[in-house]
Amino acid sequence: MTANTTESPLLGNRYQLQKTIGSGGMAVVYQARDLMLDRFVAVKILREDYSNNQAFRDRFRQEARAAANLSHPNIVTVHDFGYDQKRLYIVMEYIPGMNLKAVIKNRGIASFDESLALLIQACSGIGYAHRAGLVHCDIKPHNMLVTPDGRLKVTDFGISRALSSINPDEKNDVIWGSPHYLSPEQAKGLAPSPASDVYSLGVIMYEILTGQLPFDSSDPEELIRMHRDVQPVAPRKINPEIPIELEQIMLKVLSKEPSARYRTTDQLGRILSSFYSAGSNSVDAAAKDQLQAGNSKQYQPETPAPKPVKVIEATPKPDHITAEKTSEFDWTTIGLGLLAVLLAGGLIPFWMYVWFSITSSRLMP
Repeated sequence: MTANTTESPLLGNRYQLQKTIGSGGMAVVYQARDLMLDRFVAVKILREDYSNNQAFRDRFRQEARAAANLSHPNIVTVHDFGYDQKRLYIVMEYIPGMNLKAVIKNRGIASFDESLALLIQACSGIGYAHRAGLVHCDIKPHNMLVTPDGRLKVTDFGISRALSSINPDEKNDVIWGSPHYLSPEQAKGLAPSPASDVYSLGVIMYEILTGQLPFDSSDPEELIRMHRDVQPVAPRKINPEIPIELEQIMLKVLSKEPSARYRTTDQLGRILSSFYSAGSNSVDAAAKDQLQAGNSKQYQPETPAPKPVKVIEATPKPDHITAEKTSEFDWTTIGLGLLAVLLAGGLIPFWMYVWFSITSSRLMP
C-alpha cells in the first residue's frame, strides 16, 4: 500500500515515504528511505489532533530525546523526530518482520523455549530503559517487533508518556493504549511505574503461553474493572503443560499490588533466564529465592525444602579397637619392666662375685 496521496511523500526534505506498514488510532507508520544516509527507516506520523496540541508537541520532543538516547539490541533505535507540514513524526530504525501480536496469532501457543527466549529479550530491553529512567507505559505485543531470525525489539518508548500531557478531559482508551494490557494502577488513574510495565509483560507472558488473554471483553470499562478486581484463571487450567514453577512466576507478575510483583523487569528476566537455562522445567535455587521475594498477597509459592548439607566428620574409633590398642600398650610396658627386673637381678650376683674376688686378693699374704 502506498503513502496517502493527501500527504506529501517527503518529510523534512529528507525522508521519502514509500508504503504504509502499520496503523492505529494514534499514528500511521510508513516504510521510508532516508535520502541523506541512503537507508530504509520507519517513520511514524502522529494523528493531526495530537500534532496540533502544543503541550503534546513539547512533551513529545522531551520524550523523543530521552528515547533517542537508548541504545540496546532489544530496543528500536530512534534516529530523528520533527514537525513538518503540521505533522509530528518520529524516525526509527526499520525492522523487517512482524509484531509479536501477529506472531502469536499466526503460530498459536509457541514452545516454551521459543516463548521464554522472546520474553527474556523483552525484559532485557525494558529493563535497560528502566535503568535509564524511562517507563514505557504501553507495553503490549503490538509494540514488540520480531525479526525473521528471532530478535525481539521494543518500540514506542516515550510516546505514551507524552500523551499523558494532554488535557485529562480528552483522554480515552486510545490514549492509554490497549486496555487488555493495562496495569491495575493505571486502571485506577495512578501514575505508571516500572512495576506497571512488569504487569503488562505478565499479560503478554500469559497470552503467549496459554494462547489467550487473562482478561477479555469487548467493553473497555469492563476490562479495566477486571484488571483492577478480578483474579486470572490459573494458567495450568488452560495449558496443563505449563510447569508449576512457571505458573507461579506468571501469577506473581499479575499481582494486583505493584509491591507484590517483581521489583524490576531485570529481576523477572533473570528468573526467566534461569528457568530457560535449566531446560524449561525448573529454576535453580537462587531463582527460587527471587521467585518468593515480595510476599504476594494473592499467590504465595511454597517454600522449597532446604537441601541436606553433607558434613564430613572424623570417623570415631570403635571401642573394641581402642581397648585392644590400650591393652597392647599395657602388655608391652609390663614386658619391658619384667625384662629390666631380670637384667637387674642377673647383675647383682655378678657384681657380688667381682667384689668378693677383689676382697680376697687383698687379704692374701
